[in-house]
Amino acid sequence: MITIQQNIHDVKKQISSAAENCGRSPKEVSLLAVSKTQSVSAIKKAIEAGQYAFGENYVQEAIDKIAYFAHHSKLEWHFIGLLQSNKSRLVAEYFTWCHTVDSLKIAQRLSHQRPVNMPALNILIQINISGEKSKSGISLNELSQLAENIYTLPNLQLRGLMAIPAADNDYPRQLAIFQQMHQAFLLLKKNYSQVDTLSLGMTHDMTAAIHAGSTLVRIGTAIFGSRGKT
Repeated sequence: MITIQQNIHDVKKQISSAAENCGRSPKEVSLLAVSKTQSVSAIKKAIEAGQYAFGENYVQEAIDKIAYFAHHSKLEWHFIGLLQSNKSRLVAEYFTWCHTVDSLKIAQRLSHQRPVNMPALNILIQINISGEKSKSGISLNELSQLAENIYTLPNLQLRGLMAIPAADNDYPRQLAIFQQMHQAFLLLKKNYSQVDTLSLGMTHDMTAAIHAGSTLVRIGTAIFGSRGKT
């Protein structure tokens, strides 16, 4: 029987192989385990395998898990779902990272609602790189202004970019889209010294993402299998 621990081992091997094949160090690419809809027992198994960073899409479900694992001081919780204004306070109060900031209004709410006794909330700006009407995110043309505005806000730390391109199984097309993101990331990094994170790549396209320069891949299915129910 294939276990979650074995899956994590296999995914990390794939990350290492993809990085080495393009001349990068595997240490440059972090693994975010997407644990949305997964049970606490599944997350426990991932923790036992040495996985400490988890991505969640649904605020209330995530908060229940964060509370359950509050005794694990090493855990990092990343919010990677659609962020609605009425849920921003909970994200500000419970999470370490938010990957899906795509407006100044949301950034201002997160900044205002972040407890002053907590470290700054790490922020990634979401780019709608494929221009899909069904997805959140800003265009690359809007990035410079939003980044400048977020940079001035207290209680937030601008760390980089995130994108979820349109599904495409063609490797050259995957790579081309990811390379656009990497160029935007390099420009952002040039302007803001604390920028260090490019959140790109999921189970079906992480090799292309790593080859293009991703520093963090978001993997769910390859670790936990099909989505479960909490």
